[in-house]
Amino acid sequence: MKNVLLICGSGASSGFMAAAIRKAAKKTGVEVSVKATSESQLDDRIDTTDILLIGPHLAYMVDDLKQEVGDRSIKIAVIPQAIYGSLNGPKALELIEQMEG
Repeated sequence: MKNVLLICGSGASSGFMAAAIRKAAKKTGVEVSVKATSESQLDDRIDTTDILLIGPHLAYMVDDLKQEVGDRSIKIAVIPQAIYGSLNGPKALELIEQMEG
């Protein structure tokens, strides 16, 4: 099972997005663990993360986050605003599945 971590500024909007992804995963039978947190709590959860999804409003932080991830095998992507803004769980789940290769 893949561990996906969503981050946003405070952890609130990413919490709604994570719930939408979990619902979509349950509906389609995809096994994935999706958690949400604020960017400031990333250090606490980074070692249990396979995929890091970033809220579109934090896109400017991608380079810093890549440095923080370092040589861990964590895949990173910014969730497109169209998906994030509409809390489109199925589309976000598609993004995760594409990232898994």
